[in-house]
Amino acid sequence: MNINTTIAARKIRLIMKLRRSGITDTAVLSAIERVPREFFVPEAFIDQAYEDIALPIGRGQTISQPMVVAAMTQALDLNKKHKILEIGTGSGYQATILSKLCRRVYSIERHRPLLRVAEERFRELRIYNITTKTADGMQGWIEQKPFDRIIITAAAAEPPTILLEQMSVGGIMIAPIGKQKDAQHIYKITRTEDGYDYECLMPVRFVPLLPKVAPHHIETTKENGNILDSNEEICTKEPCFI
Repeated sequence: MNINTTIAARKIRLIMKLRRSGITDTAVLSAIERVPREFFVPEAFIDQAYEDIALPIGRGQTISQPMVVAAMTQALDLNKKHKILEIGTGSGYQATILSKLCRRVYSIERHRPLLRVAEERFRELRIYNITTKTADGMQGWIEQKPFDRIIITAAAAEPPTILLEQMSVGGIMIAPIGKQKDAQHIYKITRTEDGYDYECLMPVRFVPLLPKVAPHHIETTKENGNILDSNEEICTKEPCFI
């Protein structure tokens, strides 16, 4: 069995698992099926690209667990007219999924080296509706507001007011909220004429949402034989998403 056949079989198993876990949006499932996740992970982890786990991508960061990507994307309730702000480009995988489902993605990453790699991937995949920059994601992208949808891939004690204000009325934000890693949940926040409605979706564990552009050198520590730093994302293996 060659590598392409193996990848195809693993991808099918992943899609079936996502369906069983409550991902019912056919457009989201189709986007995940079409985007080559193996293209967004280091070569050493290609054989794990379609496992439902987060994988390291450098700078102490990870490509998120497919179930979490799928659940957050489904909760955005996207259509082809939407303009999206993504806080945390990372490997570029989530942005690529979003690009298949909306008009344009604006993505901010605080790690310059990660963004350069992600941008090269976008070029190789001929994706032209993603605009990126290295910046403080907590400040959003004021020049491009308002956004129909905002997705945040790091946790805050509460959603930044600046980002909430950059949503259009009727807009949706999907974000992990919680002060401690063991008490975080993904929230769907909808902007109304009178304020914001909050809906709790699923428990997760994300790195903290941090300000400013990351320094070139990041201190690392060793834990359980793995090199980690304060920016590593760890999601629960079985999120309670219905």
